[in-house]
Amino acid sequence: MLNHEELQQAVNEIAEEMRARKDRGTVASYIPELAKANADAFGIAIADNHGNVIAAGDADEAFSIQSISKVFTLTLALGKVGDKLWRSVGREPSGSPFNSIVQLESEHGVPRNPFINAGAIVVTDTILSGHQPKEALGEILRFMQFLADDPSIYIDHSVAASEQRTRFRNSALANYMKAFGNLENPVEHVLGVYFHQCAIAMTCRQMAMAGRFLSNSGRNPASNFQVVKPEGSRRINAVMLTCGHYDGSGEFAYRVGLPGKSGVGGGILAIVPGDASICVWSPGLDEAGNSHLGRIALERLAKKMKWSIFGP
Repeated sequence: MLNHEELQQAVNEIAEEMRARKDRGTVASYIPELAKANADAFGIAIADNHGNVIAAGDADEAFSIQSISKVFTLTLALGKVGDKLWRSVGREPSGSPFNSIVQLESEHGVPRNPFINAGAIVVTDTILSGHQPKEALGEILRFMQFLADDPSIYIDHSVAASEQRTRFRNSALANYMKAFGNLENPVEHVLGVYFHQCAIAMTCRQMAMAGRFLSNSGRNPASNFQVVKPEGSRRINAVMLTCGHYDGSGEFAYRVGLPGKSGVGGGILAIVPGDASICVWSPGLDEAGNSHLGRIALERLAKKMKWSIFGP
């Protein structure tokens, strides 16, 4: 059982330190709507497996989850097709930026992992197969609402439209994979669902709640529903650890020591196996596209609570 007084004190201290720091990273601007985020914002929430939530800062301000959505679409796709998914997407770190096209040519249209853009597009294609785009997107949104136990979670359509207007690199990735036969559905349908799933808006509190099944052997602690088998939960956590922060995944594992997934909206979801799910949010990004202060905050928290999976 976690010591909640100790944890709340740690979270308060970290939030205060992050608020005061001047080195805040750079807010993403390649999607124009994301550039409107408040660079001074910082939120953190921890949801444990007993229903408790510890939060501080801007934990109840909604932000664009962007690539954190890829954890949940991966979960849905594995539930739909199982290990067949790994024929279309790999499980190795890319060593390249999240939107790189370079490896697709030499590797015949099969992306390195499901957390870079190309891999996530393949995963979305898997969910879309057999459905209309609105049905697939509805399934993703309802899944997030169910996991967080919060029907108010929504899609920010202004962000989705902004992504649609600046889609050219993602369109190139999708068309290239389509040329290799690695997408089943029309490119525009796949990208439409993908842009909208990335435009889901959530708070740190909601995201921490949604991630709890990954800290509880695949079972949602609130409903006791088995979201994914324990083996599947372990595997998703493993891919998060090795691939969840693009070309900064090794640095995150080295410094934080927890499975995690970042998004260019400034959020990071991190998992403490057996104990809790954490979400931090600070819109300024580092050079690899991950929340600068979010990573530092998680490093502080993991050290204070001795939460690294590699030992205290």
